Amino acid sequence: MPKRVFDSTRTSWFLLGAVMMCLIAFNGYLAVSSIKELSSTQISLTNTGDTITKLNNLHLSVLSAESGQRGYLLTNDELYLEPYQDALKQVRAQLVEVKTIQSEMPEQQHRINEIIRLSEAKIAELTETVELARQDKEMLALRLLRTDRGQNIYMELRGLFDVVGQTEKSYRENLFVRLSKGRDDALLNFILSGVLSSVLVVLMLFLSFINVRKERKYLDVLEMQNENLAIKVEERTQELRLYSEELSRSNRELEDFAFVASHDLQEPLRKIQAFGDRLESSFSQDLGEKGLDYLKRMRNAANRMSLLINDLLDFSRINTRGRDFADTNLNDVVNDALDDLEIAMQESGAQVNTSTLPVIQADNSQLHQLFLNLLSNAIKFRKPDTAPVISITVASHEPNIMQQAICDNWYHIEFKDNGIGFAEEYAEKIFTPFQRLHGRSEYKGTGIGLAVCRRIVERHRGLIYATGEPGTGATFILILPADATPFGSKGD
Repeated sequence: MPKRVFDSTRTSWFLLGAVMMCLIAFNGYLAVSSIKELSSTQISLTNTGDTITKLNNLHLSVLSAESGQRGYLLTNDELYLEPYQDALKQVRAQLVEVKTIQSEMPEQQHRINEIIRLSEAKIAELTETVELARQDKEMLALRLLRTDRGQNIYMELRGLFDVVGQTEKSYRENLFVRLSKGRDDALLNFILSGVLSSVLVVLMLFLSFINVRKERKYLDVLEMQNENLAIKVEERTQELRLYSEELSRSNRELEDFAFVASHDLQEPLRKIQAFGDRLESSFSQDLGEKGLDYLKRMRNAANRMSLLINDLLDFSRINTRGRDFADTNLNDVVNDALDDLEIAMQESGAQVNTSTLPVIQADNSQLHQLFLNLLSNAIKFRKPDTAPVISITVASHEPNIMQQAICDNWYHIEFKDNGIGFAEEYAEKIFTPFQRLHGRSEYKGTGIGLAVCRRIVERHRGLIYATGEPGTGATFILILPADATPFGSKGD
């Protein structure tokens, strides 16, 4: 029941959060749209005001230039030339500014281009008449003036100025109306957003109140369940404690039995081997070829039995007879294992390539046995007429949650060879005691070496697994912690 309550509460909060996010996104969209609209309208107002100002300035400058021209032509007084020339400079400068105008109305842009053309024509007419007068051709200049050509240009130009000005002013009034409407819409949007936000806040408070009531309602139920669970845990803990004590006693008895059994079994085996040696040395000629063959088989079986007993004894004592963990340099472990395999390596021509290995907390003797087993297997299970090549590499391993509880730093160590390999279906079976993939005549061994390797790795709280392919070699992967305690030291 509490779980359903929590799920319902989580769903309610999720839906409310989704609504709030949608509202925030919608408010943001409205705000951005309003800002864009107001900004666009403001830019348009600025442009139309700038257009009106530039055209008015150009109109005044044209009038000033024309006044100076007429004054000079009628009076022939040089004093009129100075304001004429100043106005003419202003007209040319203002024409450059007017040419930069980009009206938002296509018909206005056409009129502005026509104003530019007429203004340039007016400048040409003013300049022509003034230059004739300055060349003492006053009569010709006055004749040109009386043709009303300049007057017609100005009248057409003034008409365009009026039309453009009235159009821009009308457009500006529309922009002011749109700006006012945009501000009103933005204010309305903000008010609606505030109201909706307030409603959501009230809804959140109401939902919180309901959730608090539900939590209080089921708090007693949860506390009762916790008490019952604590009682069950205590009962189970007591059962596990008794089971652990019984298991420890059974392990001690099993260890004692293994020791006694191995001792009792080794004694008759040693006698079989000793008497077999005496038979061979004293009566080999009397036994004949067939007798010697029987004797050889007997001695080989006794030797295998002795190796099997020793391997089983080692297998059973991995957890009970292991040493405390200490700083162990894996490079030294590899070098010691290679020293033990020196003869086998020389006979097979094996080559071992190893990278720099780390120092970890481990049982040095057990890791020596682990590395020795893996290296000897790589040498033993080689392809005919092919020298073994073994590579040992190390890399960091990203631990999972369970591994992080043991240690933060883990290593991924690979033993890779170019031997006969194995089918992938046997990747797990090869770690089972007495599991053999080949007959004794092909490869010697008891079939318990990799089982010992797994027990050693598990005592170090690590993992071991293998991959392979027939004819291409095998790879054994070790996942080991840098700093850990032996499995079983904390009641595992």
